[in-house]
Amino acid sequence: MNSILEKEKKLNSALTKLKELNLDNPDIKKNIETLTDQKNQLKIEKHEIEKKYKTLVDEHDNLAIKLREFENKEKMEEKKRLEFSEKIDELNQETNTLMDEIDKWQT
Repeated sequence: MNSILEKEKKLNSALTKLKELNLDNPDIKKNIETLTDQKNQLKIEKHEIEKKYKTLVDEHDNLAIKLREFENKEKMEEKKRLEFSEKIDELNQETNTLMDEIDKWQT
């Protein structure tokens, strides 16, 4: 309970000081204006950074799609190469078989 009462006293003291604060003081007004300007500048910078981040995310997504397409195309090309190589091997085997048959008939 004591800590609640102490907190209430501190809060009341802070409220009293805030009420007594003279906002007509030119230094305080100047500081508030400066802080407001800084806050507005930070908001503008934040917005610009968020736009750049979104642009980068979009570019990343597009590049990821292109990379997947390229990888798929590369896999298809490799598959075609393998199929072509297999066909050549088959033709070589058939040619060897035919050559053996020709040799048999000629002897």
